Amino acid sequence: MSADVISARDVLRQIPPLLGRVGSIVKGYKYYSLKDVNAPYSLGKVIEENARRFPKNTAIFYQDTVINYEDFNAWANRFAQYFRARGIVKGDNIALFLENRPELLAALAGATKIGAACAMLNTSQKGQVLEHSINLIQPKLFVIGEELIENFETVKTKVTNDPSTCLFLADTNTLENRGQAPEGYINLAESSLGFPGENPSMATPVKLGDTCVYLFTSGTTGLPKATPCNHKKFFKAYGGFGMMSLDMKPSDVLYVTLPLYHGTALLVCWGSALSGGAAIAIRRRFSASEFWQDVKKYNATCFGYVGELCRYLLNQPARPDDSRNSLVKMVGNGLRPSIWKEFKQRFGIDQVVELYGSSEGNVGFSNFLNLDNTVGFSTAPFALVKYHEGTRDPIRSDKGRMEKVTKGEAGLLLGKINKKWSFEGYTQEEATEKAILRDVFKKGDAWFNTGDLLRNIGCRHLQFVDRMGDTFRWKGENVSTTEVENIFDASSLVEETIVYGVEVPNTNGKAGMATIVASKKNGNFDIDKLYEYLQANLPAYAIPVFIRLTDSVDKTGTFKYKKGDLKSSGFKLNERTGDTVFVLLPGQKSYVQLTADIATGIENNEYRF
Repeated sequence: MSADVISARDVLRQIPPLLGRVGSIVKGYKYYSLKDVNAPYSLGKVIEENARRFPKNTAIFYQDTVINYEDFNAWANRFAQYFRARGIVKGDNIALFLENRPELLAALAGATKIGAACAMLNTSQKGQVLEHSINLIQPKLFVIGEELIENFETVKTKVTNDPSTCLFLADTNTLENRGQAPEGYINLAESSLGFPGENPSMATPVKLGDTCVYLFTSGTTGLPKATPCNHKKFFKAYGGFGMMSLDMKPSDVLYVTLPLYHGTALLVCWGSALSGGAAIAIRRRFSASEFWQDVKKYNATCFGYVGELCRYLLNQPARPDDSRNSLVKMVGNGLRPSIWKEFKQRFGIDQVVELYGSSEGNVGFSNFLNLDNTVGFSTAPFALVKYHEGTRDPIRSDKGRMEKVTKGEAGLLLGKINKKWSFEGYTQEEATEKAILRDVFKKGDAWFNTGDLLRNIGCRHLQFVDRMGDTFRWKGENVSTTEVENIFDASSLVEETIVYGVEVPNTNGKAGMATIVASKKNGNFDIDKLYEYLQANLPAYAIPVFIRLTDSVDKTGTFKYKKGDLKSSGFKLNERTGDTVFVLLPGQKSYVQLTADIATGIENNEYRF
């Protein structure tokens, strides 16, 4: 169990820093708490307002391209007018398939101005998975970046039989060089050029409750699901993160290397930048070696993160001037307690706005008070309940009701579903209903099952513990993969760690296995030194039985490990060429390299684990 505890005194210490931004907090809460789904608030209106108030302020930095709010709004308007001329009306869907670049944001802004919703397709997808994602939302137009034409071609004839629906954007600054569309595509930059740059008028305005974007689950545990996100969800990020937590100003620059098809980058980061008339600086993909060069180039004051990105930066060789940079705040999720304070101190970060939430969820948390090792608190109604180990299933009493856990105890997080805290769910009705728990504490109530374990560490502040299903049972004990990973992370021996359970013949439960990338700071990897460290810091049952040493680990575009692939490989020697597997055999006090003979012996029950 974590030793982190938040007291009333900790909270009171954070009050003075809040006093200087009371105005921003009050204004942000207005947007965060918008209730009327028929109110005429939308992403497009925010961009129009910023173009009016901050016309010459930079809206987007990208490579050497600089676009101000006035020009960005006019660009989005031309796209909007073109989409309308192509028959797109309020309620229609458009699929966007581009990597991080300004054209993606301009197309999205243009579509939302006329009430269309954009499906933010995962740029790593192709073939059957991409076809599945597209068919979930039935788009009427496709906007395809040149960099992803090859991927789209794998599904093009299966998702549309009309070439005129396929719009092309060259992989260049299309404001200056429109490029040449390949056969079977229409050049959007060229076709939209003659359309007016004025804000489009709407007979029926876009409303807060209208769908703005579709975000997709990562698909690490099955085919992706599409989550509709309305403009209300955008305004929760706009007001809650951008104003209340980050207090964004026109002078701020928020640097984003996370993929814009992901909610943290699109809603939280872009929404936060828009809330202050600030700039967003986007990069095609993350680079640890070039991160600080970009921060200096754009004079970034804030950046969007996920935990793995922070670890990559920490693994870079330390420099005397690490803390002398323009960054003062960061917003994202997954910063592990094992590196939280070290990251802040080394790079001179004043504020960490750690968040918890999901695209489809109705409950979210934000580290509004800038406390360490917490996802913060939430104004949404929630509960932490007892659960069956290793599943997403809560425990019900003989009367069919659930029981809340005690303070400090890990529990399954549920978000209460009501009129104010609605649950949009997925495009698939069956998947939506599966995520809802009914008759939880009383007959007729309904709660969203997040599938995640969190604990209350005081003053309604929660700490993330684990993803459900990422725990396993070994030697009669429940092992939290996240807590074991935190122990590995705290050593100087590894750069990356993924812990999971694997099947071992003729044993109960699952044996622990860790796939690791060794630290390059300490020369040759020493398995004995790692074992000594694990023995000193973990109970015997939590020490992984198997260690897979590898050079790199496959990840999704949002830096999630493809743990399912690793679980499937287990401790097999022929699954991943170039890896070395070690095993802690029963009764032994050190790891040995797994050989074919030992593996056969394990399969034949020659070793009594």
